[in-house]
Amino acid sequence: MRTDIHNKWEIGSKGLKTKWSDQVTPDHVLPHYPRPQLERSIWYNLNGLWDYCITNKDEQLQEKSFQSEGEILVPFPIESALSGVQRSVNEQQRLWYKRSFELPIDWNQEHTILHFGAVDWQTSVWINGQFVGEHTGGYCAFNFDISQYIVQGGHNEVLVAVWDPTDQGYQERGKQSLEPKGLFYTAVTGIWQTVWLENIAANSIVKLVCTPNVDEQLMSLHIHSMKEWQRHTLKITVSFKDQVVIKQNVQCKFNSNQCDVNIRLEQMELWSPDQPNLYDLKIEVWDLDQCIDQVSSYFAMRKCSIERDRNGQKRLCLNNQPIFQHGVLDQGYWPDGLYTAPTDEALIYDIKTMKQLGFNMLRKHIKVEPARWYYHCDQLGMLVWQDMINGGSKWDMWNQAVLPTIITSKWFRRDNIESSYRRNGRNDASNRAQFMNELKEMIDQLYHFPSIVLWCPFNESWGQFDAASIADWVQNYDSTRWVDHASGWHDQHYGEIKSVHTYFKKLSMPYNKRDQAVVISEYGGYNHLVRQHSENIVKETGYKRCKTSEELHHAYEQLILKQLLPLVKQGISAAVYTQVSDVEGEVNGLITYDRKFVKFEEQELQGIHQHLYAIEI
Repeated sequence: MRTDIHNKWEIGSKGLKTKWSDQVTPDHVLPHYPRPQLERSIWYNLNGLWDYCITNKDEQLQEKSFQSEGEILVPFPIESALSGVQRSVNEQQRLWYKRSFELPIDWNQEHTILHFGAVDWQTSVWINGQFVGEHTGGYCAFNFDISQYIVQGGHNEVLVAVWDPTDQGYQERGKQSLEPKGLFYTAVTGIWQTVWLENIAANSIVKLVCTPNVDEQLMSLHIHSMKEWQRHTLKITVSFKDQVVIKQNVQCKFNSNQCDVNIRLEQMELWSPDQPNLYDLKIEVWDLDQCIDQVSSYFAMRKCSIERDRNGQKRLCLNNQPIFQHGVLDQGYWPDGLYTAPTDEALIYDIKTMKQLGFNMLRKHIKVEPARWYYHCDQLGMLVWQDMINGGSKWDMWNQAVLPTIITSKWFRRDNIESSYRRNGRNDASNRAQFMNELKEMIDQLYHFPSIVLWCPFNESWGQFDAASIADWVQNYDSTRWVDHASGWHDQHYGEIKSVHTYFKKLSMPYNKRDQAVVISEYGGYNHLVRQHSENIVKETGYKRCKTSEELHHAYEQLILKQLLPLVKQGISAAVYTQVSDVEGEVNGLITYDRKFVKFEEQELQGIHQHLYAIEI
């Protein structure tokens, strides 16, 4: 087993790391249960050292022909320092992984499930030389039932092949680039979230959907099993702050793998950023007098709506009350792990630091995080606006920035015609269909988390197509959240939210002809380079250069108090500052890329932000 990962990391090309890097060892890699919304006590973590090799993308391998080029630390992407490899993979290559495992001897249930948190982008899996299945999409979890392929009590091998064209293709890819610079960052290829196994019975719970109804004080549970229930009973226990508040037994419908349960909360505790109240949930599946499955979960009671304030302006409301949301754009990149945070504590740090600085919302920008990140937002009381991942043709300044700014004609902004499909790299119908598959996959995976209050299908026309009809589908599919159909520009005049981005000019109240709730979904982006906490940056990227800390502080204070504060009084419902941390060449973060230096004093920013929340709306 290789133990020199950190030595190898130290001589990497960039050498910037977070304070959590040294906590990562081959036998201690993201050890926490990866699915807190449906948790079991027994599972098997496959994170750690795997063999890897890189071949031509058309070359087919099997276990016997696999020639290892070394070891890689899963689940860190191969381009990252923490992987121990730090090597790029292009569109003409395929990345292969292999490792062996033996199942625990006490695993005696019928089904063994192999889970992948996320693998970018197109994945094929073999167990003991037998093809199991494949998955397309780089951001959501997937799994395979490998029961028929494994050897109980013996040696097993898993082989994984991944192809990822990054920005040489049209798939959803976020800000990844094979030639990173400016607004675009280092590519991520292969496994980048936890790989794990669980052993379950045929009638175990595989899906839990929690939908709150605050007005009627009801929580609706939609429970799915792997196979049809027969004489099974669900025993449901709901607790709040370690006190049992509800116990309920439900007889499962015969020959059905679904069960709907309504839980009435007479003394309802609402969830909000100020009081992130969570109910603990335990569900047991009983077959007569035997418990065959037990899962732990949680839920929250919260409501998103749009109502008029005392002045008649439409506002975003949480739990039937207007709430001003001051958020931060969150790219979710790390200098040592790229897409993968080095530890669970690192995930918590970003959320907690933004909360301590006086923000109550994060806009997760064109990336889907591991489930534990959203779980921590639920616990800490951080609202989340969730972007869908962008794809289509490459971003270019002319089509994605200049033209949308200078051309205001309705024809140019239309996104449902052939010319716009071609311009945004969406002229292939199968590519548009794949986008919809991944959008649904993302919503299904993240629906559980109460901190998520808004879906954003498209950002700044990147790969945008049919935004109005897609947003309408999203709103009907999930009516419990807001939808920002086209953040920034190429507005298709849909829905109840008007969303604008403002960087190079003074903030102003947008023209609101359609009587919508108005949000500034990106602004600010003031850059300040802290050299000792940055990479070897040749050219800084940001929207207003501040040479000194004092200059940054003064500019930010003027931005909030002189520009944003008057707009909140006029009706702005939310504003999203760019951004949480520096990322590679971008140095417009509130904290540095290595997370070792916060550019503002906590009390200073809290005091400035308090003026925004003090306005009666």
